Amino acid sequence: MPRNTRNSKSTAADVAAANGAPGGKTDSLLQRANEADENVFLFVPNLIGYARVVLAALSLYFMKGNPKVCTLLYGVSCLLDAFDGMAARALGQSTKFGAVLDMVTDRCTTACLLCFLTAAYPRCAVIFQGLITLDFSSHYIHMYSSLVTGSASHKIVTSETSKILWYYYNDSRTLFMFCAGNELFFVCLYLMDFYKRPLGLDIEPLLFLFPSALKASPWISYVVKETPQLSWPQIVGTITFPICAAKQIINCVQFWKAAKVLVGKDLEERQKKRTKSL
Repeated sequence: MPRNTRNSKSTAADVAAANGAPGGKTDSLLQRANEADENVFLFVPNLIGYARVVLAALSLYFMKGNPKVCTLLYGVSCLLDAFDGMAARALGQSTKFGAVLDMVTDRCTTACLLCFLTAAYPRCAVIFQGLITLDFSSHYIHMYSSLVTGSASHKIVTSETSKILWYYYNDSRTLFMFCAGNELFFVCLYLMDFYKRPLGLDIEPLLFLFPSALKASPWISYVVKETPQLSWPQIVGTITFPICAAKQIINCVQFWKAAKVLVGKDLEERQKKRTKSL
């Protein structure tokens, strides 16, 4: 295509966008992406994101018959989630595309694992379906409310909006702990379907580490009695369950706060319309 023809189309798209024509702004952005000097698709954080997708897909392939390979691939995919953000900040390659790719990969990977758990634990299928719904809906509405309000990232949350979400998104260690603990709990549920042999642990010699009041509690007696009957996925799952439960509470808070932000935006726009009509 001749250069002058391409320029004329770009100008037409820009004019259409400026005039508010349907699709004009989208056409202009597509034209800009086609003619850009740098390829955002090949930024290092996005390449890490693609690797995460491939590893997650491979883990699904091995999920039914090879739990060791599946867990290894799934775990590496999840751990790379921490490195794409570090690479983006270090290289100055933070992009909206990368943020969405990261979130979509997280949601789809967790959803696929939960789908397997619905088959492994059919009595709990409704619970796992509810967790998938909550995970997708809370993150979608949160990201949408961020875009509507003009926020540069869905991770930018002020303490005025929610102190819980502010601590969650603004402290990388807290974010990693909740995300890793949440995924590890689901992985433990997955492994419990394969590794059912008890470890035969004897934790009674370790009771000296507990306060005397705690050692006398019925709960400690129950743990001492039942621990030898537990497998290692059950033990790790028990430890990570509170983190997973807290993560679901955070998802609920995220959904509710994002819904209130969208309602506030609706009320603001309705007020503007009423003001103009007067």
